[in-house]
Amino acid sequence: MRVALIARDKPGALSVRTENRPAHVAYLKASPAVERAGPLLDDAGEMCGSLIILNVDDMTAAQAFRDGDPYGRAGLFDSVELIAWTQVIG
Repeated sequence: MRVALIARDKPGALSVRTENRPAHVAYLKASPAVERAGPLLDDAGEMCGSLIILNVDDMTAAQAFRDGDPYGRAGLFDSVELIAWTQVIG
């Protein structure tokens, strides 16, 4: 199943994102579940969240991925949603 992980950063947490970005990117690259990933941007073009498309067996696997993310462990996120998703185009 595909799952969209949509995470919003805590306000003023850009430094937390920057400091933990190398570990986060390494985590994404090491996971066979990640199909697409990239930052959300605010009106000024600054990173303010994340969108990750996962291909996992079930929601429990998506939750485990979320729980292991260095960004989440560093306390970057204000909220994280895991939503079942179906690709229609692309």
